Amino acid sequence: MAEASDFPFDVEQINRLLHERRSMQPVQFAPGRIIPDEIIQQLLENANWAPTHKRTEPWRFVVFSGAGLQKLATFQSETYKQHAGEKFQQAKYEKLAQMPLLSSHAIAIGLKRTDEVPEVEEVEAVACAVQNLHLTATAYGLAGFWGSGGVTYVEDAKPFFGLAPTDRLLGIFWLGYPKEGATARSTRKPIAEKVTWVTE
Repeated sequence: MAEASDFPFDVEQINRLLHERRSMQPVQFAPGRIIPDEIIQQLLENANWAPTHKRTEPWRFVVFSGAGLQKLATFQSETYKQHAGEKFQQAKYEKLAQMPLLSSHAIAIGLKRTDEVPEVEEVEAVACAVQNLHLTATAYGLAGFWGSGGVTYVEDAKPFFGLAPTDRLLGIFWLGYPKEGATARSTRKPIAEKVTWVTE
C-alpha cells in the first residue's frame, strides 16, 4: 500500500477539495463581503491552466465588480425584458436585476471560437477552466455558482461581453463569501454504477 509520502502532492487534501466543492447561489452569499482582487486573479490564473486541444485556450472572462455589477444587473434584466415577449415574468426580471448585487464578483464565461478543433472540444476546455476556477474558490473558502440562465443564449448579448457572433457565451460565474451557516448538500451515486473495466 502506498504511503502519503510517496506522492508529490497532498492527495488527501486534493480528494477533500474535490468532494467538498459545492454550487452556492448568490442568495447564500454574505452581504457586503468583498473578495480581494488578488484572489480573483489567482482563480483566473488557475482557470488558465485547463487542458486545451491544440492549445487554442478558448476561454475568455469578463470580471464585474464594484459599479460594474450594477452595469451587469441593468444589462441582463433589460435584455431579458426586451426578448421575453409574452413569456416575460416579473419575478425573473427582478432576480436578474438582483443577482449581481448580491455577489462580490461576477465572471462572464466566454468561448472564443476558432476552426482548429470541433466546437464541442472548445466547450469542454472552457468547462475544465471553470472547474479549475471553482475548485480554487473552494480552497479559498469562497462560494461560487455557474449559472447559464438569463442572457446566456441571447445572441444580442454577445457584444456586451466582447464576444463575436461566432463566439459563445456559456454563462456567468457568481462569487462571494458564504453566509454563516450556509450549506449546500450534494450526493453522488456510486462510481461503480458508471464504470466498466476491460482487463482482458
